Amino acid sequence: MAVAVPKAAGKSGGRLGPYRDVLRLPGLPALMVLSLLSRVPASASAIVLTLHVVLTLDHGYAAAGTVGAASTIGMAVGAPLLGRLIDRFGLRPVLALGACTEILFWSAAPVLPYGALVVCALAAGALGVPLFSVVRQSIAAIVPEAQRRPAFAVDSMAVELSYIIGPALGTLLVLQASSPVAVWVVGAGRVLSGIGLWLLDPPTKTAGTGDEPAPPIRQWLDRRLLAALLATSAAVVVVFGTELSMIAGLQTTGQAAWIPVVNGVWCLASLIGGFVYGAMTRAPSLPVITAAVGVAALPVALGGVWWSYALLLLPCGLLLAPSLAASSEAVSRLAPEPARGVVTGLHASAITLGAAAGTPLAGLLIDLASPSAAVLTVGAAGVGVAVLAGLLGGVTAGRRPASASSHPH
Repeated sequence: MAVAVPKAAGKSGGRLGPYRDVLRLPGLPALMVLSLLSRVPASASAIVLTLHVVLTLDHGYAAAGTVGAASTIGMAVGAPLLGRLIDRFGLRPVLALGACTEILFWSAAPVLPYGALVVCALAAGALGVPLFSVVRQSIAAIVPEAQRRPAFAVDSMAVELSYIIGPALGTLLVLQASSPVAVWVVGAGRVLSGIGLWLLDPPTKTAGTGDEPAPPIRQWLDRRLLAALLATSAAVVVVFGTELSMIAGLQTTGQAAWIPVVNGVWCLASLIGGFVYGAMTRAPSLPVITAAVGVAALPVALGGVWWSYALLLLPCGLLLAPSLAASSEAVSRLAPEPARGVVTGLHASAITLGAAAGTPLAGLLIDLASPSAAVLTVGAAGVGVAVLAGLLGGVTAGRRPASASSHPH
């Protein structure tokens, strides 16, 4: 997986050059800051709802997982539909709908009985603020194609940071206050995020493009886009399956106290990998990166003591943020301007479905066999699907011209 990284990348020189260039684009720094702040409550949502179902509603973890699954199904279905509405009516009407949905759900969630909570989680997932999709769609609209790699790398690192901070804060709120209080605080954060995006109103279409109608689906949902979505889901399956296998491996050997340390090492490796990826002028294609993620996960099966897991997860961690950035970059390149919202929504659905499939698949394999068998299976599956995606879409390296900064902004 050879890459060529020149000593002077971007007009500012050095590895920071591409980042300096892209963060000078009007509107992008504000979007990046708002997206990071908004993703903290979004990333805390799952753990807060899980603990609320278990601790306050007095149901088991399977019941809590059903609430999470309902929300996930809603998001997977709703993301492309909301993206289509953005393409047709603009961003603000969709954000208004999403903010109203968030207000209704999170204000009522602490007092809902379990059955109603499941149904409402499904609806909120489908109609809530499509934060992740909107941010990526706006990045693609603001940033010229030649400069999107560092922009999406920053975005993927922001996602990583939010998942380091958000679940920890959510758990702390539940333990120090109560689950209803935590649900209301997280809900308030999500509502403020929607309002913040509404006020910022980032562009969702490239400046200077007209309001031409979206082309027929058959014209843009081709083999290349299907391959990119397939590779995206495969990479997420590997990541979530590997994470659960690591947790199970440490928990079953009496080392559960070390899980946060090992996870922290993994997240730090992901941030480093994302930074390096964003500075590259030439990088492997998405199927190649996905296959590399699968291969890098296989040695985790050899984990024993906690520090061995930390070391074995490093290669996979280094590829985590790059895989997310590469998928965003590939999809943005294949999305036609009039259908950018729905395509970005499909990308969000691919990520969501990968997460929804990876955890139960690994969990089943852990129960039937062992954590080692689970990580070997999800890793091998990731490699296999990556090969299929490469054959379906054609394996070509993702490139950024050396004179990226000369493109019109």
